[in-house]
Amino acid sequence: MRTDTTARGRARRPAPPPLDDLDRQIGHALQLDGRASFAHIAEVLGVSDQTIARRWAKLRSTGVMRVLGLTEPEVLGETVWLVRVRTTPDGALPLAEALARRTDTSWVALTAGGTEVSAVARSGTDWVSGSGEAMLMRELPRTPRVLSVDAHCQLHQFFGGAEGLILKSGLLSAEQMARLAPPAADRPDDPVELGAEDRRMLELLARDGRTPVPELVAATGWSATTVRRRMAELRACGALYYDVDYAPYVLGVGLRAAVWLSVPPAELPAAGRAAAGHPQVAFACAMTGPANLFLTVLCKDTAELYRYLTGPLAQLPAHEVQTSPLVRSLKGPGPFLRQV
Repeated sequence: MRTDTTARGRARRPAPPPLDDLDRQIGHALQLDGRASFAHIAEVLGVSDQTIARRWAKLRSTGVMRVLGLTEPEVLGETVWLVRVRTTPDGALPLAEALARRTDTSWVALTAGGTEVSAVARSGTDWVSGSGEAMLMRELPRTPRVLSVDAHCQLHQFFGGAEGLILKSGLLSAEQMARLAPPAADRPDDPVELGAEDRRMLELLARDGRTPVPELVAATGWSATTVRRRMAELRACGALYYDVDYAPYVLGVGLRAAVWLSVPPAELPAAGRAAAGHPQVAFACAMTGPANLFLTVLCKDTAELYRYLTGPLAQLPAHEVQTSPLVRSLKGPGPFLRQV
C-alpha cells in the first residue's frame, strides 16, 4: 500500500478531524462530570441529546477525546514522585517506552532534546494487590544507559487532576458550569481503603471513565445498584475523579513545556496559587528539592512560551527558573497506555 509522503520522504499524518465550539463544550462538560448523561449535557448546552451522543461517539472513536476515571493519590494515602532521568542519547526512547508500559506511571515524555525522560510515578498503585512501594525508584538507577535520576516528592497540588486546562477555556458560562458540576468532594482525614472489587471497577474506569454499568457489574460481581452507589461514594470522598484526555490541538496548543522554579518557602503558597491561575498552566504543584514549584505549561508555539516566561511567570518571586520543552509525549494522565 502506498503512503503519501512529504518532500523530505516522511509519511504525512492524517489531518485531525475539524472541531467546533460544541465539540469543545462537550469536552468541558465531561471534565466537570465524566459520567454526566448526554441528556443532561444536551439540556445545559441547548441541543438534542442525539447530537451530543453523535458528537461524542465521533470524538471518542477518532481518539480526539476520552474520559478517564482516575484515583486521587492523596485520598488513598499514596505518594506522587516527579521523576527526571538523564540517559545516553540512544537510551532515552527505549526507557520512555518501558516507563509508559508501567501502571504506576503517567505523563511520560521525552525532554531536553530527547536525552531526558520525565514521568510521574505513584506508590501503592499495583492494580492486582494494591500494595507495594514506588518500585520504580529502586529500579531506575540500575537500568542500562541511565546517567542520573532525580525524583522529588509532590507535596501539594495547586492545579491539575480534576481541574483540567479545558476548564480555563471559557467555553461554558458560569451558570452552565454550575449546572454540570457535581458537589465538591468531602475528603476524609484518613486514607480511603479499597477492596478487590473496587480495584477491578477502577481498572475499567481508568481505561474508559464511561464504561457502562453492566460491564462494571460483570467485573465486580456487584449489583448495578451497588456499582452506582460505590462510584458515588468514591466520587463524594474524592478518591475517584474524571479527567478528559484530549489531543493538544483541541485547545490550539502545539508546545508543552516543564518549568521548575525555586521560590522562597514563605512565598511558595501565594506563588503556587498565582501560577495556577495562569491560562497557560495545566498543572502546578509544590515539591521537594532545590526547585520547589513545578509547572506544566501549554502554549501555541515558542513565541507564546517566550511571552509567558517573560510576562506572567516573571512576576512570580522565583530566584531561579528552568524550562524544558517536551519533545514527545508517550503517555498521558492515566495508568494505562491508550489503546489504538
